[in-house]
Amino acid sequence: MVTVSHNHCKEGTGMYSAQKVNYEEEFKLKLPRPKGYKLLIAIPKVEEKTDAGVYMPDTLTKMEQTASIVGLVLEMGEDAYADEQKFPHGAYCKKGDFVIFRSYSGTRFKVKNEEFRLINDDTVEAVVDDPRGFVRV
Repeated sequence: MVTVSHNHCKEGTGMYSAQKVNYEEEFKLKLPRPKGYKLLIAIPKVEEKTDAGVYMPDTLTKMEQTASIVGLVLEMGEDAYADEQKFPHGAYCKKGDFVIFRSYSGTRFKVKNEEFRLINDDTVEAVVDDPRGFVRV
């Protein structure tokens, strides 16, 4: 397993954060290993303050986290992107990539109060270098 990292906020840079923090080994062992064509995605924290300096209410922050469209690929199931007919040009992403996916997609769960998702390989819509600045509309 690669070093598991998660993003945390930098003030004034958009909805999502981009500073990576390493989880301890015990925490990584608690994460599920995706099977088949599933991807394990870490969901970045949502900024508590907008670019204009306004603090978002907890309910809005939670709603944005739930409907998140950006995540970090932590692990991939053994069959992810293996179907050459479905993915003739290869995988859409790899471990360590920030990806954009459909809002509300996948199976949501938390480990030690951090949110993760298991999504299908074909749910990935794009790869982005930096999750900051992306906002769900």
